[in-house]
Amino acid sequence: MRQYEIDAFGHVNNAVYLNWAEEMASRHAEASGLGADWAASHHGGWVIRHSEITYHAPARFGDELELRVQVELVKGTRAYRRTTIKRRSEGILLAEVFTEWVWVRLSDGRPAPVPKELVKIAAEATAATVARLGGQTRQQS
Repeated sequence: MRQYEIDAFGHVNNAVYLNWAEEMASRHAEASGLGADWAASHHGGWVIRHSEITYHAPARFGDELELRVQVELVKGTRAYRRTTIKRRSEGILLAEVFTEWVWVRLSDGRPAPVPKELVKIAAEATAATVARLGGQTRQQS
């Protein structure tokens, strides 16, 4: 983290967590071969529709952090990712960022169904999330 990301209390500014979650999603997609080039070849891309952050403890300047991102569901026009942020030294959970993404067509920016290839890749994660939520997804609520 950089000094300008720190607030007057020595904590990481709240908005920085959103930046980290978005960066992790992009890195994850690129590492999986499903990044910007793949999206463009499928005539679409992802935009964030909604984010929720749950803060558990503050991150401070000098902390070494561990960020992990997990795809939880890909269905219809949407995908959901959860990013966890921990202080590496103690393994303490600092924050969780839950992000809803919408697949949009590049031609007009309108929502469109997620490419079937990606739905298939995420099928196991989607099934686990649906089972955990008892068949209810955020899209339905």
